[in-house]
Amino acid sequence: MDEINNVPSKTPQQELSEERPAVQRPIWHTLKRMLREGLTTLVPAAVITLAINAFVAQAMVVEGPSMQPSLYLNERVIVEKVTYRLEHGPQRWDVVTLDLPGEEEELIKRVVALAGETVEVRDGQVYINGQLLVEPQPTRPGGPDYGPMVVPAEHVFVLGDNRANSRDSRYFGPVPIKRIMARAVLVYWPLDRVKALW
Repeated sequence: MDEINNVPSKTPQQELSEERPAVQRPIWHTLKRMLREGLTTLVPAAVITLAINAFVAQAMVVEGPSMQPSLYLNERVIVEKVTYRLEHGPQRWDVVTLDLPGEEEELIKRVVALAGETVEVRDGQVYINGQLLVEPQPTRPGGPDYGPMVVPAEHVFVLGDNRANSRDSRYFGPVPIKRIMARAVLVYWPLDRVKALW
């Protein structure tokens, strides 16, 4: 008696595909695909990072002792760039970064007088329109006297909190608002010194 084979027969296409060995793609083809995938991820990420850094916020390192005891050498600070562009100009007590001609790096200082105010620094004290300015943050007195003088329109008068060791408006005069790059909002490093600056 003949046995019946229940194994289904293969189509000619199946037989051909089994006989044909797998085609090995050259390594350059794989590298090209990996490079294309990497670039489609990295380029948009880099563009977004640069845009945030240029227009929204960035990190900066405090250089020098001029803002002690509020900010110390090598602390890392987040500065934001949106408020002064979209909401309002610098306010008294804002800690701001300045890009001034002749300075090698951006400076970080505190706004103490606004346009139209008469400012004077005498015996380590700040006077606005003849009245002693009561400052909410601790400062270290010292440095030269200044004024009295009226802060021009579109300018602010800035000082370092470490008055005895700060190159500020007493040396370079009131700062044009267009030279203010950002407002410092947060110390984020070292971790034991994390604090808001507003």
